[in-house]
Amino acid sequence: MPEDDNDLPLLIEAARDAGRIAVDMSGPSLRHWDKPGGAGPVSEGDLAVNEMLENRLREARPDYGWLSEETPDTPDRLSRETAFIIDPIDGTRSYIDGAKSWSHALAVTRNGVVQSAVIYLPRLELMYHASAGQGAFLNDEPITPSRRDRLDQAEILATRRNMDKVHWHRGEVPHFNRAHRPSLAWRMALVAQGRFDAMLTLQPSWEWDIAAGDLILREAGAICTDRKGDALRFNNPHPQTDGVVAGNPQLYDQIRAALRRD
Repeated sequence: MPEDDNDLPLLIEAARDAGRIAVDMSGPSLRHWDKPGGAGPVSEGDLAVNEMLENRLREARPDYGWLSEETPDTPDRLSRETAFIIDPIDGTRSYIDGAKSWSHALAVTRNGVVQSAVIYLPRLELMYHASAGQGAFLNDEPITPSRRDRLDQAEILATRRNMDKVHWHRGEVPHFNRAHRPSLAWRMALVAQGRFDAMLTLQPSWEWDIAAGDLILREAGAICTDRKGDALRFNNPHPQTDGVVAGNPQLYDQIRAALRRD
């Protein structure tokens, strides 16, 4: 762990405590419901984890802004140079279902660029973390993306809707091997780790789902941008980005070339 990043140990400790809360609350008695407006499910576990993280992190860094999926947003964060961007539980459906493929995603962004990041899957004992300029790690071991350079042989994490020809240049959907994981943050970490060659989501993406993964990917040596090829920026007034495309440099270029250009 880099010693010059004071925020990273704080994020790691908070993520581990979040995991203990979430695991203890999981099970058949877990209460859950759908958010208004088709915004997806939420559970008692999401809210309990969010409360702990907000209390812990904001007490430790009172001058930081706060953006979390489970906290009502306010303009206050926009006046802060540095902000936490948090998804208390990414992959809530999997969490409710009792699966293992959900995560906690915690990031610190400064002037729109992520500086520290953690993605933690407590059920799988996977702790991904990164600090700007210090590399990316899984359980304290360095990680790098894959070296596969042929798109037609690539293993790419993408939902089925991303394979609609409307997203691709001249409606020509390239061939590759498609896989899926329910946690978007974990998909990004898996590409950073080299378990998969690339990932893409061509829908608007909430910042709390992708902030931590953006830094972990870039520090591992992958490229991570929005669907148009622009660098991701965070703590925006409307906290969404125009999708995410990420992979090793060779495959990233091929995916971007195949996408619709307008």
